Amino acid sequence: MRLITGKMDINVISWLDRISRKFPGKVVYRDAAEGQALTFAQLDRLTKSIGSGLAGRIAPGKPVAVMSGRHVLTPACYLGVVRAGCFYAPMDASMPEPRLNQILHVIHAEILVVDREHLAKAEKLAFDGQILLMEELAECPADEALLARAGRVHTELDPLYVIFTSGSTGIPKGVITSHYALMCYLDGLQEVIRLDETDVIGNQSPLDYIAAIRDIYLPLMTGAETVIIPKNEFAMGDRLFGTLNEYGVTTICWSTAGVELPAKLGAFEDTKPEHLRRVVFSGSVISSKYLRVWQQNLPEVTFINQYGPTEATGSCTYYTIDEEVLDDTVLPIGVPYKHYGICLLTDDDRAVPQGEVGEICVTGPALALGYYGQPELTAKSFIQHPLNPNYGEKLYKTGDLGRFREDGQLEFLGRKDRQVKHMGHRIELDEIELHAQQVPGVEECCALYDKPKALLWLFYTGPAASKEIILYFRKNLPAFMVPRKLQQLDELPRLPNGKKDMKALREYFGS
Repeated sequence: MRLITGKMDINVISWLDRISRKFPGKVVYRDAAEGQALTFAQLDRLTKSIGSGLAGRIAPGKPVAVMSGRHVLTPACYLGVVRAGCFYAPMDASMPEPRLNQILHVIHAEILVVDREHLAKAEKLAFDGQILLMEELAECPADEALLARAGRVHTELDPLYVIFTSGSTGIPKGVITSHYALMCYLDGLQEVIRLDETDVIGNQSPLDYIAAIRDIYLPLMTGAETVIIPKNEFAMGDRLFGTLNEYGVTTICWSTAGVELPAKLGAFEDTKPEHLRRVVFSGSVISSKYLRVWQQNLPEVTFINQYGPTEATGSCTYYTIDEEVLDDTVLPIGVPYKHYGICLLTDDDRAVPQGEVGEICVTGPALALGYYGQPELTAKSFIQHPLNPNYGEKLYKTGDLGRFREDGQLEFLGRKDRQVKHMGHRIELDEIELHAQQVPGVEECCALYDKPKALLWLFYTGPAASKEIILYFRKNLPAFMVPRKLQQLDELPRLPNGKKDMKALREYFGS
């Protein structure tokens, strides 16, 4: 654990305590849609109020579910949960009720904190614990003695949050991240991007999503400000760039899709982000065509390509792009951040010879603690490092394929299994099929992903109408998991061994 100003940082509250004393009147979070803003001092007081309201109702070390919107009170609530000695499980209120119920079933939280806007939806969920209103918790008197007792049980290895991702069994997986893992990731990231109190971060990601941890926690580490950009502006390039300029945004850590869209919409024809110094992106392979638009219009900006699964807390590798890309440029995913190790393994867990393809595996203290309530899956995914027989060393097998170039840069070569990245979200194609099979009239099905066109396909047999299938998906799954292309077949093509013929199905991609 690194020392800062001679004092050991046990958890992220240490960061908040220190930064709020250093920059009490400086804005930490700003909502560009509503015009609301919180200073570091106000954030400190809010977290103590929310933490006090929770600490009197729940024992330390317990999960607290949080369902809230895209506003400044949401990260304050997360940190209030942490002040109470607990960890939070964020939920996207826009998800269908069945999906939210699945998350609640996995997390077994005693308390669900919800903002006033989503209270009615929360009351319809299959939840038998306490539902507390965020705005009322924010009015609770701070009880410093109660918070001190609650926080005393914290260690750096305690859970900080649980982020839910798609699961191949049809049940979402809750990835548990510790304080120490987050602090290690951000320490490595900060060594590369070097933010300070003059920087302004433009938030794109939903606040319940893994990518938002940078926007939430980097200000606590550096004194920077985060501006929450209205979601609708990402489809209006001129408005988006106008907001970046209005608030002096210097840094964006966006999904690949978020970076590509303004270039696709021709946003640079009208204006340019005048204050940007860093553009960091991740989530999928970026189109060099659109990246070059950014490079040509913003030649002084540093562009960084990141890679990493949720199980590695954030991104575990990075590549700083030092030359203008061409249309056919395939960017490497780079080298590990500090605190991470990367190796490539064969199917039988042997080291891959230099220059050959293997499964990307991650080691280091920034790995997640595992999957909440799923010890068997945790043991399967987080294993003892097979190349280290001498002491305990955890390794996570990503399921991604890669190859090290002669210069040491890592190349990403696709998925080993059936997991895909779509619209910045990780999706198990098996989960799409499991839900399709619940639709009356669907007999057999196969989900595939057309990566160049970013389209989810569902091939199926049976009398079900495509409209019925789409309606079912919209009611039960997030919008990014709804197939955009459906193809009804008399029968699914098969290989001689009886398995589905994926190659034959992919021929429909060109139709």
